[in-house]
Amino acid sequence: CLGLVPPSTIMLRLGLSCLLLQVFVVSGSEFTFELPDNDKQCFHEELEQGIRFEIGYQVISGGNYDVDCFVTDPQDNVLYNEKKKQYDNFSHTTTMKGIYKVCFSNEFSTYTHKTVYLHFRHGEEQPLLESMSSVTALTQLESSCVTIHELIKTVTELQTRSRLRDALDHTKAEDLLKRVTFWSIGETLLLFVIGIGQVMMLRSFFTERKSSVAATT
Repeated sequence: CLGLVPPSTIMLRLGLSCLLLQVFVVSGSEFTFELPDNDKQCFHEELEQGIRFEIGYQVISGGNYDVDCFVTDPQDNVLYNEKKKQYDNFSHTTTMKGIYKVCFSNEFSTYTHKTVYLHFRHGEEQPLLESMSSVTALTQLESSCVTIHELIKTVTELQTRSRLRDALDHTKAEDLLKRVTFWSIGETLLLFVIGIGQVMMLRSFFTERKSSVAATT
């Protein structure tokens, strides 16, 4: 007699199986870093010939949310060069083996540092299983794994965009709060100065009138 397995258990096992199969995927990394004013930072990656790589960046905080970015190949040929960009994406297929360099510059800023998000991916995505590369039709398990794998990638990208958007909105809200606070303090001080000036002016009027009355008598 065979026992029935709950559907939730089947989905859990299927999900774990698909996660274990995700070993042949695109190599890459993503992180945020601080870029001080009047400074430049570079990141290096050694790649083989014929490898496709992709970079994406976005300035999360600092100044006008812009930065200079350029990419060079092993012979220092400029592959990408943009000035004062808030965000952008760039992809390229390598023509030679060597160290490729991605640099960010904040040298045009004299007093504001930046926080920059960067993701770097390279290589072509391989099938989850070697058998999937053949011309035979996929089994139901393999098809389910591929579907779950694509959904996980979509969810990961959406979560990354959401985190970046939240971080950017939070930074802008803090900057707006500082500006409103300074503006309120300035207006308060201005009101005090105007009030004291008006009181002193009115007092001078009564002092002059009292002096003139005393002189006539």
